[in-house]
Amino acid sequence: MKGLVLRGNGDLAYQDVGDPTPVTGGDVLVEVKFSGICGSDIPRAFHGKAYHYPLIMGHEFSGLVRSAAPGSAYAPGDRVVVFPLLPCLGCPPCQTGDYAQCEKYDYFGSRRDGGFAEFVSVPVANLFRVPDGVDLLSASMTEPCAVALHGVEKLQIQAGMCGLVIGGGPIGLMVAQWLRVKGCGRVLVADVDPAKLELAERLGFLPIDSRKLDPAVQLQTQGGADCVVEACGLPATFLQALNAAGRFGQIVFMGNISGTFSVPEHDFSRILRNEVRISGTWNSRVTPRGRDEWTRVLSFLDRGIDVQSLVSHRPRLEEGAGVFSRVEGKKEWFNKVVFSL
Repeated sequence: MKGLVLRGNGDLAYQDVGDPTPVTGGDVLVEVKFSGICGSDIPRAFHGKAYHYPLIMGHEFSGLVRSAAPGSAYAPGDRVVVFPLLPCLGCPPCQTGDYAQCEKYDYFGSRRDGGFAEFVSVPVANLFRVPDGVDLLSASMTEPCAVALHGVEKLQIQAGMCGLVIGGGPIGLMVAQWLRVKGCGRVLVADVDPAKLELAERLGFLPIDSRKLDPAVQLQTQGGADCVVEACGLPATFLQALNAAGRFGQIVFMGNISGTFSVPEHDFSRILRNEVRISGTWNSRVTPRGRDEWTRVLSFLDRGIDVQSLVSHRPRLEEGAGVFSRVEGKKEWFNKVVFSL
């Protein structure tokens, strides 16, 4: 088979690779149809963040079952999406179904070869069926959409609340949609990128151009936001989130921070006086099955959560090396890139 291989830091090539390595004896062979670039793939590819070389990246992917063991619940042609985290199933977090907290986990696309290849061998427990009516392109974004939902689930939302998302990238706009689904009557999206703000407005959200107005300043004149999700990962936007929250406001820090975040005395006092509640979030939950976040995401895709509008580029996988180079070099505007196979 062929795959997009990270051969060394900054060295990507579409080439012949060996057959996928099974994780267990009862794996299902999945033929990948769509596989998206995550923001974490950029430092992995270009900033020395890969666990090893060579590596086939890609942890956001959907496809078709090519083959399965006799007696399997899956059959050739079944449409599936893959939960990329492989838990050890033996540590204390795994015993409670908190697989994202697993102490010895493996992971498609980072610790082991992933979905930037024609085929991936996947344990049955990591598969989810794609419902009828959900496009496989949309399904390939189940993982980031579940990450967004997991963060929003930290908030206690009541109908009519005001929500603010700082960061209008793909995750941020998925968060904004979940805030609306959960009952926020007004959702604002702050960013410095005019194209992202235009997309946010097209999706029905109130854009705030942070180059012209600090979202915290705007919201303070209105009593502050009830719910704030920071989806950038910058010290400045972490502080904006603190200042944008109103009395009894709720904040979720979702962005993986780059730099050092410090809180001045005055701003910390506002947290105390306003009784602001702050939560962190990481990954998503796939337990208990049927009521898990992935199942809920799949039930909303193309039926209330629009992820295809977030896709700016749909190149073929064989174009991958050039696409990654352009994304890293910021030679053109990219939002969400999903490879077609």
